[in-house]
Amino acid sequence: MQVNVQTLGALERRIDLSVPASEIDKEVSARLARLARTVRMPGFRQGKVPMKMVAATYGAQIQAEVLNDKIGAAFNDAVTGNKLRVAGAPRLEPRTVADSKDLEFSATFEVFPEVRIGELAGTEVRRAVCAVGEAEIDRTIEIMRRQRATYESVSRPAADHDRVTVDFAGSVDGNRFDGGSGSDFPFVLGQGRMLAEFEAAVRGMTVGEAKTFALTFPADYRATELAGKLASFEITLKRIEQPILPAVDAEFARSLGVADGDLAKMRSEIGANLEREVSGRLKARTKESAFAALLSVTRFDLPRALVQEEARRLIEAAREDLVRRGINAKEAPLPDEVFAAQAERRVRMGLLFAELVRSQGLGAQQQQIRKAIEALAQSYERPAEVIQWYLSDRERVATIESAVTEDNIVDWVLARARAVDAPVAFDELMGNSAR
Repeated sequence: MQVNVQTLGALERRIDLSVPASEIDKEVSARLARLARTVRMPGFRQGKVPMKMVAATYGAQIQAEVLNDKIGAAFNDAVTGNKLRVAGAPRLEPRTVADSKDLEFSATFEVFPEVRIGELAGTEVRRAVCAVGEAEIDRTIEIMRRQRATYESVSRPAADHDRVTVDFAGSVDGNRFDGGSGSDFPFVLGQGRMLAEFEAAVRGMTVGEAKTFALTFPADYRATELAGKLASFEITLKRIEQPILPAVDAEFARSLGVADGDLAKMRSEIGANLEREVSGRLKARTKESAFAALLSVTRFDLPRALVQEEARRLIEAAREDLVRRGINAKEAPLPDEVFAAQAERRVRMGLLFAELVRSQGLGAQQQQIRKAIEALAQSYERPAEVIQWYLSDRERVATIESAVTEDNIVDWVLARARAVDAPVAFDELMGNSAR
């Protein structure tokens, strides 16, 4: 079908189409005739219901189905004939054409952009590096000890690593707010569970002491109604408990799964697990730098329909997460603009990846997927069962396939960009700085 394609914007297009009324009438009659052979109605045998009654009962429904099918077919023929790659659903609107008895309509839609990968030679990619040695194993063991600590009450000012119990009440502009009050509320100082200003106020207090202090919520605070606002808190310290760490002995090793309590074996297993964890975190940092480099050299317009669809998915996922955490999702404000930047980035990266897979052949190969699954399985007690668990489910395999494709893209970028080693402190990499 030859149609005129109108360009309305960088990616927006419109086409005018018509569907002959005779085709619609013919198809409606044919479908009603087929239905009449099988339809049942009270007082009539199957296939003996008068056509007038069949049409009266089902005519409107069939008319709508035929219109939908014919319009869809006309639109698909038009975009296929003009080699248009449609992004998102079209917006259909009726048209008035003088002396025409046919169904006239216009379809407004967006097309996928042309993605041309930019030159990476002058772009820097930071390849994250971090050594794992005896000191890092010692640090990890220390953290494990703190995670297994018991506590005893003390009479001294509160300090980092102490578990404190407080009563508190916060207000903004003199008004209490949801989640701003607590009674007999325990937390460990220095773990970063509370906002830094809150912990700073408690640090150095003694049992029975009360104080009032000001706190400014971060601009990106998860409760958007409080973000950036100044609050006043009243706090009373009720209990201070210091940690008692377990000794690093055979019993400690057994608590970590080393059946014979061998400390050397425990350190070896911790080191191996740490190497895997550090490797994964370093890879994630390098990946972000590589993706940022790609984005910096490749510019193209985004279909609004795809961005809106992605934003809706993100909002729905956020609501589901709130429900899992026992929060009423209907009452939680989740404005579209909060997810706009993330949705745009995800759509842009998706289009970029698709182009790299198409033009550079960077899609995951079966042997790569199998190797990645086997590597994951090595951290489990029964690797063979884990491998089978992954391979038995297409969605789980698809997750690994996506990750391998991203690794291929990172390697491709590193081979073309200016890669520089970027040392990362162990505590920073592992998120231990506040502990």
